[in-house]
Amino acid sequence: MNRGYVVELAMSPRTTPLPRDIDELILLVLAKEAENESLKARLANLERLIFGAKSEKLVVLAAEQGLLDLGDLVEVAMPEAANDDRSKEPPRVTTSKPAERNIGALPAHLPRCEEVIEPESTACPCCGSKLHRIGETSSEALDVVPAIVRVKKTIRPKYACRACESAVVQAPAPSRVTTGGMASTALVAHVVTSKFAWHLPLHRQSQMFAAQGVKLDRGTLGFWVKRAAWWLKPLYERLLDFIRSQPKVFSDETRLPRLDPGRGRTKICQLWGQAVDDRPWRGPAPPAAGWVFAESRGADAIEAQLQTFSGILQVDGYIAYETLATRRRKTNGGEIQLAHCLAHARRKFVEVYQRTRSAAAMDVLTMIAEIYRVEAIVRGEDADRRLEARGLHSAPIMAALKEKLLATRAEISSQSSLAGATDYTLARWNGLTAFLTDGRIEVDSNVIERSMKSVALTRKNALFAGNAEGGKTWAILSSLIETAKLNGLDPQAWLTDVLEKIVTGRVTNDRLDELLPWRWKRAEAMAA
Repeated sequence: MNRGYVVELAMSPRTTPLPRDIDELILLVLAKEAENESLKARLANLERLIFGAKSEKLVVLAAEQGLLDLGDLVEVAMPEAANDDRSKEPPRVTTSKPAERNIGALPAHLPRCEEVIEPESTACPCCGSKLHRIGETSSEALDVVPAIVRVKKTIRPKYACRACESAVVQAPAPSRVTTGGMASTALVAHVVTSKFAWHLPLHRQSQMFAAQGVKLDRGTLGFWVKRAAWWLKPLYERLLDFIRSQPKVFSDETRLPRLDPGRGRTKICQLWGQAVDDRPWRGPAPPAAGWVFAESRGADAIEAQLQTFSGILQVDGYIAYETLATRRRKTNGGEIQLAHCLAHARRKFVEVYQRTRSAAAMDVLTMIAEIYRVEAIVRGEDADRRLEARGLHSAPIMAALKEKLLATRAEISSQSSLAGATDYTLARWNGLTAFLTDGRIEVDSNVIERSMKSVALTRKNALFAGNAEGGKTWAILSSLIETAKLNGLDPQAWLTDVLEKIVTGRVTNDRLDELLPWRWKRAEAMAA
């Protein structure tokens, strides 16, 4: 580079003069370095969100981290450290799960279809005498019969009296999901389940029907889905009422775009989720998940949904939940205790370590891994035993973690990504340690996060809802089908039976609780 050009750059005018004091210059340089590190971190995070793997996974973990598989043991590229401390190169830890095979263990409940293969000849190849059977060899292979699309013809005979010739008797026409439509209840249930349980968008289903010679456009399938949601809405409301009646609920939200014709593009709306799962502590409540469509992500939306709820609300760090709890205290309504998600706090430090290899971030991750080690041991125990074990093992770790965070925060710049992760965790410390005071509380909100994956997969394939009503339909059907799956049911079998009972009037509104997935399952077991 030309020397004169360098001098020209150096002499370029500044908007503010540089300080003459050396200490002020050092502080200015350090602040600029911290600002640059923060901007680099934000850029790296955006690039990861757009182009990288959708996970918070580490290349290198300390030996203590490797003892507990948290689902993040996979290689990703690591940038150089910037403002945060560099860590020493820890040993590489890899884990692998044994291959799961079910060869020779085909399910006993499946029907068996026998195929007997006889030799081409039963004559002795030596002397020509007739052979006699002395035994057999058998083997089993899993088989499938492709879906059969058929026409179900309903015949209703008419009967008249020969004597008086005035009375004509005929069975009433069966009720259908779509009045006067051509779809049976089973077909509608199949379309709904394919979309919301197995994430097949309607246009793909239309193509699959076309491959079998049946022309069903996407609009027709969409109408069937909408009608199914209309019939199921009262049951969906019962499901939400049940969830909000529980003393401990998980909550989270995820985006759901919908078409906005006035703007010529989609509008980002929300599906707010609430879930219950007492299985980790042998509680009485069956697993359930419900979703509510809303136009916004504001605190008013979640406040309207949880008007009747009071108790423990386990959430991530989104500020709307803090606002909800604060408003509830001011109005003297049912108190809401927030329990925050340790996995979300952990994610912040994973991101820091991925970008900077900070030794301080690794220390935090190692301590959190010990917390999860304890949780793996107490999972499935009753609330009292969980609380006792946590007080003995987890409480000292969390106390040490807080001291570590406070000491780290005092030594680093406010502009660093490590400071951001530390501030996030300390600001929610009461909620993050709530599991130490109540054995029913989980350390994270993974219950609702796992249920949300089903919604995310459907959204990934379907892209958006057509309108607000489509968003409400999405919420209704996703809630009921996900709850059926959580209770170990075949969602299509459950949905077909439930729709049939509701449409035909065999189960009236005052008995809808009988059709909730966990009660339907018990009824089936008793009938068997």
